[in-house]
Amino acid sequence: MLNELKKDAAERMAKCVVALKTEFKRMRTGRASTALLEQIRVEYYGSEMPLSQVANVVVEDARTLAVTPWDKSMIPAIEKAIHKSDLGLSPNTAGTVIRLPVPPLTEERRKDLVKSAKHEAENARVAVRNVRRDVMNDLKDMLKEKLVSQDDEKRAHDEVQKLTDKYVGEIDATLAEKEKDLLHV
Repeated sequence: MLNELKKDAAERMAKCVVALKTEFKRMRTGRASTALLEQIRVEYYGSEMPLSQVANVVVEDARTLAVTPWDKSMIPAIEKAIHKSDLGLSPNTAGTVIRLPVPPLTEERRKDLVKSAKHEAENARVAVRNVRRDVMNDLKDMLKEKLVSQDDEKRAHDEVQKLTDKYVGEIDATLAEKEKDLLHV
């Protein structure tokens, strides 16, 4: 029972780290990446669809993304969705291909992105600590119901704290890597 609890905690903490890495992929670093467009949703026959389901998105070169819709009539809707997004990209349409030049980041924008990255990392740390809190409460409940001994509860408590430290360390390392990437000119 304790092993299941610790395994569940480790899985939930790992998901927090994965969510942070996914969020970091969406942050623009001045280089073209298809991850920049993952959250864009396009109006397609009355429903909202992810851009990747209505068009092919590729990196043409280090600073240009190319979006090729599968249906020519989707070009205006895709342009509108890109304009509505908060990415600061200006689509250039040439026939059936929409090119998105990724402008270089200014120093001020880089610092804003670092602040945003730190905020996301703190949210991930809080999520990991919330998992720890939930597990600690479960351990206390198990102890009250005499399902585990005090020694087992204390040992599990220490192991969960080690797990928390491990995943918070991963979050810090991921943040440091993203900061370096954002500030690299």
